[in-house]
Amino acid sequence: MNQVDEERRRLAEAVREACIAAAQQGYENASISGLCEEGALEAAISAIRMVDLDAVLRGRTGE
Repeated sequence: MNQVDEERRRLAEAVREACIAAAQQGYENASISGLCEEGALEAAISAIRMVDLDAVLRGRTGE
């Protein structure tokens, strides 16, 4: 694997981790608020949509 491919893979992994963290937090917050299973899942998906990709990129580039 060349250097560009490795950097792309690291970036993809960082985005995946940010999405997982957002989904877990969104689901947990919704569950604590008393939403049903379906509502909590929708909240988790919404949280993924709101992931700050610029922040993920800054975290990967050290800016």
